[in-house]
Amino acid sequence: MSKQKPKVIVTRRLPAAVENRMIELFDAELNKDDIPMSRGEIATAMMKADVLVPTISDIIDQKLLARAGENLRLIASYGAGFDHIDVQTARQRGILVSNTPGVLTDDTADMTLALMLGVMRRFQEGSSLIQKKSWDGWSPSAMLGTRLGGKRLGILGMGRIGSAVADRAKVFGMEIHYHNRKKLHPALEEPTNAQYWESLEAMLQEIDVLSVNCPHTPNTFHMINSSRLSLMKKTAFIVNTSRGEVIDENALARALRNKQLAGAALDVFEARKEVNSQLRGLPNVMLLPHMGSATDEARIEMGEKVIINIKTFIDGHRPPDQVVPAML
Repeated sequence: MSKQKPKVIVTRRLPAAVENRMIELFDAELNKDDIPMSRGEIATAMMKADVLVPTISDIIDQKLLARAGENLRLIASYGAGFDHIDVQTARQRGILVSNTPGVLTDDTADMTLALMLGVMRRFQEGSSLIQKKSWDGWSPSAMLGTRLGGKRLGILGMGRIGSAVADRAKVFGMEIHYHNRKKLHPALEEPTNAQYWESLEAMLQEIDVLSVNCPHTPNTFHMINSSRLSLMKKTAFIVNTSRGEVIDENALARALRNKQLAGAALDVFEARKEVNSQLRGLPNVMLLPHMGSATDEARIEMGEKVIINIKTFIDGHRPPDQVVPAML
């Protein structure tokens, strides 16, 4: 880039420490009021920016990329996922895409176990009794849940986060099973005695809890559908902290309503911020507003990765977290 300080436009409010550093390093245009940009505003930003810093809620599709200015050469996304960006079209237009992997692993894995505990031990239902002043006191048969110890956990997607979930679940005494595109090296399976299942259908019939930890791609869209849900035990639970699109939510709601599953805990949704109305109000469902990476530490580390990606690119090198077609 010819400019000493490239024009960097950020679509949402970031931690103050991250924004202050961006102002020091770049000609940064920040979103001070944190109101999500409209498509028109994003298009305008793409026309004048050298670098765009969107978040996972900004859909950067083919139509928006067609309106990008000649100076836009990097989309440094603030987030680990990149399914909101048409990476192939960006690449064809000479625009690189980067993300922020790795720094969300521990916090998202922690949240997965929290949701697992929450739905299996009925935290939400118990809290609701207290809030409504409907609790009549302790009873031997009241609010009985399910313990984690001794249960079979099936992990769909044994990457960084899936492996971190396995580590934590093993401490709780769970038996680890997983389905992945490829079997892990035995040295990676050994710490948790994880058992690989080539067939997702076969694994679903055997597990007590399914943790969804795979990305959203064309191959994983509605991977958990009505036919696969029907294979699971009626006492089984589903936890999703990855991407909502992996689960057919209408099919999930039917299964829960018809007691074909014991419960579900979701931190992500198929229509992003629009939560499926069929899931609302079900007593055996725990819903959170995409809080998996919502810690001060994670959000600052994400920003630091964005800055490193931009700075490395400006210096004439490939961003360390560049998204390449092989990742799709």
